[in-house]
Amino acid sequence: MKLKVSIYLVRDRSTPLTMKAYQPIFLSAMLKNCLLIGFLSTAHLLSVGQEFGGNPPSVKWQQVNNQAARVIYPRGLDSIAWQVGATVGILNSTTQRSIGTRQRKVNIVLQNQTTVSNAYVTLAPFRSEFNLTPPQNSLEMGSLPWQLQLSNHEFRHVQQNNNLNVGLSRVFWLVFGEGGQAVANALAVPDWFYEGDAVYNETNQSLQGRGRLPAFFDDYRSLWEAQKNYSWMKLRNGSLRDYVPDHYRLGYMMVAYGREKYGDEVWKKITHDAAAFTALVYPFQHAVKRYTGKSYVDFRREAFTYFRESLVPDNADRIQRRQRKHFVADEENPAYINDSTLLYMRSSYRAIPAFTIRTNGRERALRVRDVSLDSYFSYRNGRIVYAAFQPDARWGWRDYSDLRFIDVNTGQQRSVTRHTKYFSPDISDDGKTIVAVRVDPDGKHRLELLDAMTGSVTKTFPNKDHLFYTYPVFHQSGVISCVRNSEGRMALALLNDGNGQTRLLTPFSNNVIGFPSVQGDTIYFTASHAGRDRLFGYDVKQQQLFLLIHSSLESVTGDYRLVAGHDTLAWSHFTASGYLIMEVDKSAVTWQPLEPAQFTLDLPDFGIAALGTKPVGLPLSTLVSTGSSYSKAFQLFNFHSIYPLVNDPDYSLALIGQNVLNTLQSEAFFLYNRNEKFKQVGVTAVYGAWFPNVSFGGSYAFDRRGLFHGRRIYWNESDIHAGANLPLNLSRGRNYTSLDFGSDIAYKQPVFRGVYKDSLGDQSFGYLNNYLLFTNQVQQARQQIYPRFAQTVSLNFRKSVTRVDASQWLLSGSIYLPGIARNHSLVLQAAYQQRDTLNQHRFSNSFPFSRGYNNESLYRMVKWGMNYHLPLFYPDAGFGNIVYLLRVRVNGFYDQTLVTDNRLKQAFFRSAGTEFFFDTKWWNQLRLSIGVRYSHLLDRDLFGGSGRNRFELVLPVNLLQR
Repeated sequence: MKLKVSIYLVRDRSTPLTMKAYQPIFLSAMLKNCLLIGFLSTAHLLSVGQEFGGNPPSVKWQQVNNQAARVIYPRGLDSIAWQVGATVGILNSTTQRSIGTRQRKVNIVLQNQTTVSNAYVTLAPFRSEFNLTPPQNSLEMGSLPWQLQLSNHEFRHVQQNNNLNVGLSRVFWLVFGEGGQAVANALAVPDWFYEGDAVYNETNQSLQGRGRLPAFFDDYRSLWEAQKNYSWMKLRNGSLRDYVPDHYRLGYMMVAYGREKYGDEVWKKITHDAAAFTALVYPFQHAVKRYTGKSYVDFRREAFTYFRESLVPDNADRIQRRQRKHFVADEENPAYINDSTLLYMRSSYRAIPAFTIRTNGRERALRVRDVSLDSYFSYRNGRIVYAAFQPDARWGWRDYSDLRFIDVNTGQQRSVTRHTKYFSPDISDDGKTIVAVRVDPDGKHRLELLDAMTGSVTKTFPNKDHLFYTYPVFHQSGVISCVRNSEGRMALALLNDGNGQTRLLTPFSNNVIGFPSVQGDTIYFTASHAGRDRLFGYDVKQQQLFLLIHSSLESVTGDYRLVAGHDTLAWSHFTASGYLIMEVDKSAVTWQPLEPAQFTLDLPDFGIAALGTKPVGLPLSTLVSTGSSYSKAFQLFNFHSIYPLVNDPDYSLALIGQNVLNTLQSEAFFLYNRNEKFKQVGVTAVYGAWFPNVSFGGSYAFDRRGLFHGRRIYWNESDIHAGANLPLNLSRGRNYTSLDFGSDIAYKQPVFRGVYKDSLGDQSFGYLNNYLLFTNQVQQARQQIYPRFAQTVSLNFRKSVTRVDASQWLLSGSIYLPGIARNHSLVLQAAYQQRDTLNQHRFSNSFPFSRGYNNESLYRMVKWGMNYHLPLFYPDAGFGNIVYLLRVRVNGFYDQTLVTDNRLKQAFFRSAGTEFFFDTKWWNQLRLSIGVRYSHLLDRDLFGGSGRNRFELVLPVNLLQR
């Protein structure tokens, strides 16, 4: 019997599968190294969102500077950059009292070529990036000018990082750099505080912000309405079977309640003490107790009670009867095909999004949706149009939103546009014309009419008022659209397609609006009103606004995307079991007339009276100056962190660098080998701003030792290498596809010392390392362990080019197939490796040998394996806010390796066994999968060990890659 600890690099299943992430790296390790792995994993966890070399070299960069920030932006975005700079400059002085006065200038990079609406701030290195394309859904994110919203939210993260560099966290910063501070802060301060505090800031510093939007509270209101009383650890860590709100919502309630009850500076005091580790064990909980006088448990309970009483009236018993125990599915964006048939988007934790048709209560999937940023689509007269996400083949910061057209009768799809940026399309009744929102990289936006067959633009609506359009739909007099002005106020508008004039159907207000639909002269839409997202109707002829009232509309959560049939109305209602389609008779709905003053009520504060009322930021029109040029070579070698790494017998320290534009990643390292007692120093760098990535580096090892003919020999060894690779993202339609291929050339020069200095002579040689990595996978649902269909192929060929004759081939791959049940996965694996027989040099061995055996590099090895993965149960339970168990799963496997070698001739190495994996979260944010493997050896292990039964502890570390 054998016990072994192995560490594997496996992919994070929230991201597309890549072959590189699936190559197992077997590291003999001691359990004491797990904390170190956690250190590096946490540091990487806080650096998400970055794209290496994501912009083409043609992009020319400018900059504007002030005391708070350097804003770096592509040429042509001067007004937006100046507004971002001015806004964070104002925030830098007006919001310090509630977080602290420590200040360090941050670099903010504006990205204008991606369609993804997002942003982040990170340490290691300290910087921020804003994705400038605004979101279409104002109900979820608000209608403030997008650059203002990002400035208000993200600069708060800058202030947090600046002011949490104290006490023991600062010691970590002094020893390990920015990555050290990131790890210490993550261990001391929960992630809900960072995002909750930032959401509070965006709400406090504007007339809107998510803390005033009803949709932001739908999540928790749905749980309370359904009387789902989840544990604190479940709310912190989520679930694979139940809907659990994210840490933004949880954090906002905690932060808002704390500031409301204990003053604006309470979180500054709490987080300062926590980051300083004034208490070494549970520092945050101790700080809460110190400054509120309440235990951490009592504080949480009181905060929830405060919001629950404000957000949920006493009608939970009535709602409870229609709730399901676990999450069922999201049914979104309903459309009537006929009076008895609904079309909608359906997705669940077990199935990827698909266009679904329901007739008389029976569902059938029409077609799986291409990869998209949202679930919105338009249906008319047997035709569907929607926007699909399309990445650029080479540049990670450049992607597209292209229009797709589906014939409902045949299920056939075709592309309407290619490499465009269109959003929220609608199709005309005759199916010949599409209207869509176009957003260009220069920040301009407009409505365009397109020919549905060719995708060519037939009309562009004038936009002299610089409005931002969302969810346009055809009307007999033109186009109806929700519009946002430069102040962030919204209205419903009718754009005349004859003269291009815009007529407001509702006045501009801070209330957010979305999802209009048309039936004759009636416009249906959703808008925030009196603390909820409610359904409205507008009669264009009468010019009268109505609030729709029905018993099924009395829930405390929101109602969205109402569409009208001949005699019925249907819409999506938010529940704790997913978006649920509601359908009622028109005659049962009451239309309550509303005057404009009744509709444009101020957004609520949901009981947080301490919120501010003055917006921060300057109008775009006042900021038109041009910035100065920004050099791509500025601080190219930007070393920010020191990472320790233990891979016994190797112990190393690596100084990590990355420039602001993330075009050069560099590393200088020192390594000590415990077995041979040698030391090694080296440098490596990868440059990603050209079409291929180029890499270079070198190392020098001191005092290497070994045996030669039974005598001890000593030598130093130098190693230099350079290479190029081309990473391509070939994703399209419903698949994620990537291809990465390249070649490296390396040169090794040993210098012998002592009595063998002359006799061994010059043993230097050079070799080529050529490789290709290919992956392809379909989209993956939340509960699926692996995609239902995927392929991975890895090819590696190493060949000497000077002095010695050596070579080695390695070809490996996997095919992922559906199992018996939807969440089961059958994985077939194969590998082939062959090296030369001269033995003048042996390359390192990465062959995936049969599990349970000791691995050896032999002349020819052929392996195939079979795995069957399935989930066992979902505990949703944890201990002490330290470890939380999301899922237990099992894999049954069979491996067979056939070896051909001069010494062994031919030999089989077969094994079968079982792996149990525990999908966990540590410290409420670091996701790790820990496995226990039992292997039964069907053949004798010729390379060591005893017994046929082997046990291994498998630690898959999916965040260790830099």
